Amino acid sequence: MQEVLSKTDDPKMPLREQEFFELSLLDEANELGNRYYVRQAHAEWSEIDGQIMWDQGEIERFWILDEAKRRYAERRLALTERGFIHSDMELF
Repeated sequence: MQEVLSKTDDPKMPLREQEFFELSLLDEANELGNRYYVRQAHAEWSEIDGQIMWDQGEIERFWILDEAKRRYAERRLALTERGFIHSDMELF
């Protein structure tokens, strides 16, 4: 699962005025079983580069899916409280 959150859903707003967070819940199979990752990355306009730039993001690892889901929900709630209420997943 992966979604991009923003403070606006206005397609006419210039990129220079926007900020985004990508929140992901990913899994990876290995010899010990499935490992789950919750990743949060941030993007905003860079005047130097003249484009939206993404940071490397923060990654948390879990062996238990329910723990990863709980952490995803906590991170999503924290972003919502900061005003990032529009999700690209709501478009589908």
